[in-house]
Parts: sequence; C-alpha cells; structure tokens
Amino acid sequence: MSAALESARGLTIDAAGHRTNYMEEGEGPPVVLLHGSGPGVSAHANWADVIGPLAAAGHRVVAPDIAGFGLTELKPDGAYDIKVWVSHLIGVLDALGIERAALVGNSFGGGISLAAALRHSDRISRMVLLGTPAGEFALTPGLRAGWEYEPSPAAMRALLELFPHDRAFVTDAMVQARYEASARPGAQEAFRKLIPAPAPDGAETIVRGVPEKALRTIELPTLVVHGREDHVVPFELGLRIHRCIAGSELHAFGDCGHWVQVERRRQFLRLVTDFLGDGGAW
Repeated sequence: MSAALESARGLTIDAAGHRTNYMEEGEGPPVVLLHGSGPGVSAHANWADVIGPLAAAGHRVVAPDIAGFGLTELKPDGAYDIKVWVSHLIGVLDALGIERAALVGNSFGGGISLAAALRHSDRISRMVLLGTPAGEFALTPGLRAGWEYEPSPAAMRALLELFPHDRAFVTDAMVQARYEASARPGAQEAFRKLIPAPAPDGAETIVRGVPEKALRTIELPTLVVHGREDHVVPFELGLRIHRCIAGSELHAFGDCGHWVQVERRRQFLRLVTDFLGDGGAW
C-alpha cells in the first residue's frame, strides 16, 4: 500500500458484515462523521482536518469509511444501496458500543444521515448536514463527471477541481491519494450505483434523494450548511431541507463550493461545536 493510501488507514472493526476502517479520537458525547461519495473518497479525505478540533472540544469523534468506500471492505457481489449503508452505520454504532450519536454528514453522508433519521431516530441525537441532496433534482455537472470518471491522475484532478469554489484547495497529495483509492477493483462500479447513469445526448437525468414528504416527518435538531456556489449538490437543496425539517437551522457560505469543511474550516468548526454543545446533555 502506498504512503498516500496508508495515511487513510485507521482502526478496524466488523460492522454489518464488513471489515470497516475507521478513525477515532477524543472522549465525550459521540459524534459520527459520514463522508461524501465520489471516486476515491474516504473518511480521511473528508475529515482529517476537523477530527482533532472536534475531539478537543469534548467529543468522542468517529469517522468510518462507509461500506464499499475507502479502505472498508468492498464485497464484489454486494448490492450496495441506502438500506445497506444505513445498516452499516448502525453496525458501526453497535460495534463501538454507542447508544446514541450526533451525525455530521457530508453530501452522500448527509443522505445516509437523513435515511437513518427516518429508520433509527432513537440512535441519533442531532444532525449536521453539509451539501446534502434531498428530493428530486437534475443531475449536476459534478455528479455527471464523477459517474463518467475513469481512473487516472489527470482525470482525478479534473474531477476534484469541480468541487471547491477555489481550485487551490485541490492539492497534488489529494489527487494522488484519491486516484489510488479510486483505482481499487470495483470501486468506481460501486460509486456508479449511487446515481443514475447520465442520459444520452445531454438529456436531463433526474436524481432522487429522500422525498420531501419524508423530510417533513423528521423532528431531530438539524443544522444545514451549504456552499452557495456548490455545483455538485445545488444550494437550493439545502434550502429544501431547511424548509422541510421543522426547527432546523441553515447557514449559507458565499464563495464556497461543495467542501464546506475544507473551504470554510474555521467557520464550520465554530458552527458545529456551538450546535453540538459543550459536551453536556443534548
């Protein structure tokens, strides 16, 4: 394993029948960080720069590689879908002895958080949703590029530069690590199961997230954060979630794309630590 991939290796547990790679730091009320999708994604890629500060703020921070992604087991014959991913999340909680946790979900991880809130609300204390899809929306250029991606360093750089508002956030080390992870046998095929195949001839393709009707039944404290210039999951979807979940809070970041926790790290950490509280009862 290369140094780029080795940096993403953490601890290992068995969760829902998958050998699961995860990162953990700190003590206190548990917070589970759920990464987004995309070729070569992992918990380390999404959360490496925020785990330490959240732990220092008095939380037990857990960041797993979701089933089929990162260094967690990818079963060649696995039928990966939202039910499997929610089951895997609950399996992680069970394996680590966590009765109830706050969820911080980025994009796809936010979608898993919403689905878990509908099925297992008793296991969740509150949610932070970053750039999260919901309802029906047209396939975006960023999602299309991810589906069409074929592993190479050049293709990975071109893809990643669609995510932040400022391309300077895309580094050589990031490109190399995510390219190597994306080249795992079966990894790109697993990602393509997340979204519908782009329609031919540029016709509109519809992506479906958690329906608005279902969103309106969620009663958990929820913080929605979204970049105004997000070209992967449009800002309007953050507004949709905010309008549907009663009592939710919304924070929009200007001059910010899909990577709020990277592009606006300091502000993101202030918002999240304030929302999670000081380690007392939630």
